[in-house]
Order: sequence, then structure tokens, then C-alpha cells
Amino acid sequence: MDASSLLAKEFLEMRCRLIDLAASFDRIDRAPGGEALRNDTRLHQLLHAARLLADGKPDRAQRLQILFSDPFNPSWRKELEI
Repeated sequence: MDASSLLAKEFLEMRCRLIDLAASFDRIDRAPGGEALRNDTRLHQLLHAARLLADGKPDRAQRLQILFSDPFNPSWRKELEI
């Protein structure tokens, strides 16, 4: 499938997900205490993720996964007693 056909196929679903995300941000902004979350790390991660989606660079999914992942811990087996 070429890029144009893929975009035609995916456009409405992608648009829907973006609108849903924007609505979630709006609900958080309007909710009581929303202003207090301006420095919340989770909100900053989400906003950073939105910028990654729009930056036009390749490997967006990989970069988003890394953004939301913990750094590798070489002693994870010991800490989890595995």
C-alpha cells in the first residue's frame, strides 16, 4: 500500500485519536486543581510526546516508547529477586 492510500485509510482514525487527546488535555485544564498540575512530570511527558509527534523526524513510535520508559537498570534481576 502506498503512502497516499495508507493516509486515506488511517486519516479518520488518526484524527479521532488526536481530538480525543486534545479533549483530555482540555478536561485536565478545566478541572479543579488543573492549574496546579502545570509542573506535573506526567503532563510534561505527554506534552513532550505531542511535540515528538509533530517534529517530522522518523521513528516517532520508538522515540515515544523511550520517552515513557525507565532507564535500563543492569541490576533489575537482583532488585526483582529473579
